[in-house]
Amino acid sequence: MALVSLWQDRHPQRVVEQEPVEGHADVVVVGAGITGLTTALLLGRAGRSVTVLEAEHVGYGTTGRSTAKVSLLQGTQLSQIARKHSGDVVRDYVVANSEAQAWVARFCDDHGVGVQRRPAVTYANSERGRTAARRELTLARRAGLDATWQDELDLPFPTAGGVRLDDQLQLDPMELLEALAEQAVAHGVRIVEGSRVLQVRSDDRVTVETEHGTMTADRLVVATNMPILDRGGFFARAHPARSYGIAFASDTQPVDAMYLSADAPSRSLRDVPTEDGHLLLVGGAGHVTGRGAPESTRLDTLRRWTAEHYPGLRETHAWSAQDYVPAHALPYVGPLVPHQDRLYVAGGYSKWGMTNGVAAALALAGEILGGHMEWARVMHTWSRHELSGALDHLRFNGEVGFEMARGWLRPLRPAAGAPAEGTGRVRFDRPGVPTAEATLDGVTTQVSAVCTHLGGIVRFNDAERSWDCPLHGSRFDADGEVIEGPAVCGLRRH
Repeated sequence: MALVSLWQDRHPQRVVEQEPVEGHADVVVVGAGITGLTTALLLGRAGRSVTVLEAEHVGYGTTGRSTAKVSLLQGTQLSQIARKHSGDVVRDYVVANSEAQAWVARFCDDHGVGVQRRPAVTYANSERGRTAARRELTLARRAGLDATWQDELDLPFPTAGGVRLDDQLQLDPMELLEALAEQAVAHGVRIVEGSRVLQVRSDDRVTVETEHGTMTADRLVVATNMPILDRGGFFARAHPARSYGIAFASDTQPVDAMYLSADAPSRSLRDVPTEDGHLLLVGGAGHVTGRGAPESTRLDTLRRWTAEHYPGLRETHAWSAQDYVPAHALPYVGPLVPHQDRLYVAGGYSKWGMTNGVAAALALAGEILGGHMEWARVMHTWSRHELSGALDHLRFNGEVGFEMARGWLRPLRPAAGAPAEGTGRVRFDRPGVPTAEATLDGVTTQVSAVCTHLGGIVRFNDAERSWDCPLHGSRFDADGEVIEGPAVCGLRRH
């Protein structure tokens, strides 16, 4: 059972009648998050026939679980890019995000989406963090951002100063997605929820097979963050990053800016105005999906940290989100395979999808409509920029190989009895036949423990009561149904 974010709780899922998937469209977009819906709207405005296919419902994935900071100051992201690329690439990245931020601001203003303007601050916990934040300040200024340094910050714990960029945006991502969907439909876009794409064939046209029918298109845009199509091997170029968020009720505005730490402990802070006061959003405790300490301990870490520094606040929501961090530190936007103009992909936003996702949509729509944006080259798939991530690429895949071997070779003996309530385990009752077994709400389920993507052994996520693959981030519920990730087929029921 997935944890529900503040935003998803504010905007509950609509009950919609299941539509058949059939016919033909100029463009099929897979995924109804920030990238997919913005791309669909842009193409719909240009007169193209567009169908959006969403496996669950609008905002089900990463966008609906975001901290929703629409910011050009992104922690130490510019430093991550600068370690692998030239100053020109850093500037193009900032321009791309600036274009996206301006587009979001205009759209929200035109369509009544609530936005709060706040400074963004990358703060330091220590002298080491201060060095990292100072470097981010230098890179931000070189890239044309009017960033400044603050020695004293209005936070209830010691800091070593931070970088500040004024006039950034924060919002409710589900409110934005609903407005995007409404405008897309008004421009002729068809949105089909509850239809997971299972297979795609591409020859003289694209054929898209789903759980509820098959349709064709001239072009396909895969906007699922990590592509559900393995062509292009994007799953091997990025690692899945899971992070956590908790909302706390407060009588007064708890923070005066959108804060993000430059060093450990990694913490994200922002406020959310409500009719009854304010909420404090605390995020962090990230890790690679399916690896490391139990997920529940990560939420508990955030709770303890908040109780220490913001005592007396009441928790209202807790959730997690998944993003992908590419080896070359830049989003991947463009053709799924080289020199092919039918299948496109967008993702790898390194947790900054509220701007990068819109930039990706602007770039994709421009390319499909025959236009060209100079800054889009910084995100283009199959460019020389990806070579700079070669060492991290090798490290990512070395770690994947280790997790694959560890999962299959772990010396687990057959277990007697059912798992305790709220727990799960992988058992090897027969050689080569691992079973994922969990007891939830008094019911014990057994499914194959072998991920249907590339055969990793899944692990139980005790915070969300799911089975998570430590290889590439595919996730499944207790009954084996796909939740997210590159997998499109569920775990086999035992």
